[in-house]
Amino acid sequence: MLVRFLSLIAVGCCVSLVAAGEYNPVKSVGDKAPAWNDLPGVDGKEHSLTDLAAKDVVVVAFTCNTCPYAVDYEQRLKQLGQKYAAADSRVAVVAINCNRTEEDSLDAMKDRAKERNFAFAYLSDLSQESGKQFGATRTPEFFVLNKRREIVYMGALDDSTDVDKAKTNYVQLAIDAALKGELPEKTETIPIGCNIRYKRSRR
Repeated sequence: MLVRFLSLIAVGCCVSLVAAGEYNPVKSVGDKAPAWNDLPGVDGKEHSLTDLAAKDVVVVAFTCNTCPYAVDYEQRLKQLGQKYAAADSRVAVVAINCNRTEEDSLDAMKDRAKERNFAFAYLSDLSQESGKQFGATRTPEFFVLNKRREIVYMGALDDSTDVDKAKTNYVQLAIDAALKGELPEKTETIPIGCNIRYKRSRR
């Protein structure tokens, strides 16, 4: 009995160790993506993952107005959104802001989106649940979902925060692979950016 008990403990420990990705504390590649529901967007509408059922690929970017890294990646995110902005595109790009500061309020997000002419859905999540459920820790941090809404890639957009030095766009490679029903060669990288400002819960 003791041996069996210790074996069960060992199995449980192993399960907990492989329950998350190499760099993500919650999700692994292949996991079903969490669904967000009725998040307000800068367009004045409420958005849910189910709204994108017709899309073969969904790119989710956790970002914000204020993080210097997020600002540095803003143009690259904007270009990605523009590439897939057509109504008949098989790909959707969605950005979610989980920060609760005044500078990251929905009104501030609307101003930012208008100023920068964002061509993607930019959503506010004051509950912060979407970020927690995805295991997102940084801004910016990217997730690519396939048609079955499984995570096929998570991490950084590309291989350098300096746009002039970036050579490999991991998100684009993941999109291309997912459109063919495949996994990209690189499925997870370290997200580089500011910490998402999650509200501390009382113990």
